[in-house]
Amino acid sequence: MKPTRSLLPAALFLFALPTLAQNAPVAPPDFARCLDGLQAEAHAAGVSESSYRRFTTGLTPDMSVIEKLNYQPEFRMPIWDYLSGLVDDERVQQGQAMLQQHAEVLARVQQRHGVDPATVVAVWGVESNFGQTLGKYPLLQALGTLSCHGRRQGYFQGEFYSAMRILQGGHIAPERLIGSWAGAFGHTQFMPSTFERLAVDFDGDGKRDLMDNTSDALASTANFLAKAGWQSSQPWGFEVKLPTGFNTDNEGRRSKRAMNEWVARGLRKMDGSPLPEGLGAAGLMTPSGPQGPAFLVFKNFDAIYSYNAAESYGLAIAHLSDRLRGAGPFTTPWPTDDPGLSRAERRELQGLLILRGHDIGEVDGMLGDKSREAIRVEQVRLGMEANGRGGQKLLRALRVG
Repeated sequence: MKPTRSLLPAALFLFALPTLAQNAPVAPPDFARCLDGLQAEAHAAGVSESSYRRFTTGLTPDMSVIEKLNYQPEFRMPIWDYLSGLVDDERVQQGQAMLQQHAEVLARVQQRHGVDPATVVAVWGVESNFGQTLGKYPLLQALGTLSCHGRRQGYFQGEFYSAMRILQGGHIAPERLIGSWAGAFGHTQFMPSTFERLAVDFDGDGKRDLMDNTSDALASTANFLAKAGWQSSQPWGFEVKLPTGFNTDNEGRRSKRAMNEWVARGLRKMDGSPLPEGLGAAGLMTPSGPQGPAFLVFKNFDAIYSYNAAESYGLAIAHLSDRLRGAGPFTTPWPTDDPGLSRAERRELQGLLILRGHDIGEVDGMLGDKSREAIRVEQVRLGMEANGRGGQKLLRALRVG
């Protein structure tokens, strides 16, 4: 199963890309020639000549997307930072409200596709904060630019044609087809080709609308997971307790073993009770090493992973789904003395940085380049390691002054 999108990790909703517009290169003069050259291939791919002319006439490139395609951030967040922002009390409360608000639709989605409401809503929360962060880039402009300039032009050309076929089919109005710079769109951020394969018209109005029809978006997400191998009788996995000195070498999500083998090797549930039987083979994930939380994961975790191929992403979805069912945080602490910040705490940190005279832009809970530069200045002042990371230690220090 091809990931929904491989270029836009969920963490970009937490840590903003740098502001590049002022340095973006001038649009190359050959953009129109490139679009003319793609017309025959688009026609062969099912885009009519009239549709192609309508969708490309007056289209101008946005070269800032090339900057984003090439951007290689120096900052690498630890997994405890990644999860602390994606799965916080704020998102859990919002998600539980969404479960109640859309209970009837989610029940029918589960009946048709076999995926439970908490998992579907967890994807929705991580992907777009329940529809509040849908992206701002006109998809035809972004994908047209990526089709003519930069790396992976062949891949983006396929997505460009898919986007045109979606518009040609009348599923979404052209002015509403907006999303990420890389082409993902809608409440649960499908790439156009993924839309064509897996989006569903759940309410029967003749359109598959992931932008303005929540029912279609939630059902399409469940359909994606079902086609990726979701098994309604299994959990995604659960946290486990490792015996002292357990060797995790060569273990991982794909190295699955029968449950009785894990039992024989001394793994237990977190309350010390034996591992459950009858759940099939499981892989052992230790995303921060054997000293941090450890998880046995089943095929359903692989289905979540296929949505966006990163284990940290999959764990965020899985953990949020558990929290929506009433579970608490992981039992084993992350191996750090400086835990990550929730989104509310990130906003508080940004406010404190502004009070100290730093120009970081909007207080939005997204610690981008300006916030991290201000953090470095404060870390130097406080005698801390100047790594640009916002954690609990810095927040507590700034609260004091």
